[in-house]
Amino acid sequence: MPKLDDTANTRDLGLLVLRLGVGISMAAFHGFGKLQGGPELWERIGANMGTLGLKFFPVFWGFMAMSSEFFGSILLALGLFFRPVAALLAFTMVVAMSRHLSLPPDAENAGWSGASHALELFSVYLALLLIGPGRYVLWRRSR
Repeated sequence: MPKLDDTANTRDLGLLVLRLGVGISMAAFHGFGKLQGGPELWERIGANMGTLGLKFFPVFWGFMAMSSEFFGSILLALGLFFRPVAALLAFTMVVAMSRHLSLPPDAENAGWSGASHALELFSVYLALLLIGPGRYVLWRRSR
């Protein structure tokens, strides 16, 4: 067990706790439902890419959102393919924010209050992308 007064160890331990907490909760509470929803749900989710001007292949885009939220979150928790996965998850949150911000003002979850969760997670994923996974990962490339 690392000493808690060692800044490098506490940083790496903190990153592990963050990766596990965010990764497991995103996979369990967001990605798993999308995985179970199948192509019909993926099409509805993928249609949100229309807010960015991409109105083709909604099933593909929904599948990609599900994959990043479920499989990508598991990889993030394990520290595998970390930076590409963090980038994909950050992009997924940009799409979620754009969806909430494009809703009519009287719609449920419209505006910044609806987009706040996606904004928070975008910030977490962007910070993780910049910081890296830390020392405690499932597999580390030798240098």
